[in-house]
Amino acid sequence: MKLKVAFSKASWQLTVVLSFLLLIALFLSSDFGPADTLKMPDNLSAVPPELPEKIEFAREEVPLAFFDVRESLERELMVNVYWHSQTIWLLQKAYRFFPVIEPILKQNNIPDDFKYLAVAESGLSNVVSPAGATGFWQIMEGTGKDYGLEINPEVDERYHLEKATEFACKYINESFSKYQNWTLAAASYNVGRKGIDRQIERQNENEFYNMLFNDETARYIFRILAFKIIFENPGDYGFQIPPNKRYKPIPYQYFETSEEISSLAEFAKGHNTNYKFLKMLNPWLRDDKLLNKSHKTYLIKIPDENARLQK
Repeated sequence: MKLKVAFSKASWQLTVVLSFLLLIALFLSSDFGPADTLKMPDNLSAVPPELPEKIEFAREEVPLAFFDVRESLERELMVNVYWHSQTIWLLQKAYRFFPVIEPILKQNNIPDDFKYLAVAESGLSNVVSPAGATGFWQIMEGTGKDYGLEINPEVDERYHLEKATEFACKYINESFSKYQNWTLAAASYNVGRKGIDRQIERQNENEFYNMLFNDETARYIFRILAFKIIFENPGDYGFQIPPNKRYKPIPYQYFETSEEISSLAEFAKGHNTNYKFLKMLNPWLRDDKLLNKSHKTYLIKIPDENARLQK
């Protein structure tokens, strides 16, 4: 019995060795051998993307003369220029969601460039971070409630794009009033005003590009700038989104109600749509019903009859 076990073990080891040697032989004889025999496509080109000669964020010039600023921006631009599938998808979604975000920013006297914060924060999606930040604008529950958003098991207005954008405007305006600087106001959206205050005191500095931040916050501003560069001139970086590939806004009408809705599925059917599409337009409705015991007035988006037949 011991002899048989020993023989089996030796056979297994020999098989492994022979298989390994065979793989090496195949590798060395193929086109994927040593570096000097690699065959690369003639048209393959991967070079650092060109930075614009000048760029501003919210009318504040980015000091590209500083090599550290230039290299930080180049890094984020490179990541997003060469992450083709993600960047194409973001460009497509921008055609649907920027028309919602832009007028709200304008009404609140927030520079248009802040729409790129939503791209950097969530990729224009209702995502939830590991820390619990939620929605396009990544709002924490406590902060959202402090600013008047309704957040409970039935209704979570962090998922309401218009109301969440209004929240972002209030926060950003407060930050600008404090720092008199849009770039620091944008950074405060990531690290918080206490985080900004701490670094101003520690570093005796109040110019973002002269300050040391943690990696996430430092990259945050440059990621926003990279999105601005690409979105404003996509063709310069190889992105072409033809009209038939641009995601269109979904046409809808508002239905006003202060009554209980015991079944959103039945409610949807009664308005010539379905539960899935109703929730797609109203992601802030978090349950399959809206009991609304306080009889608060809600505006629910009802898709137009042929809203799903976009071409």
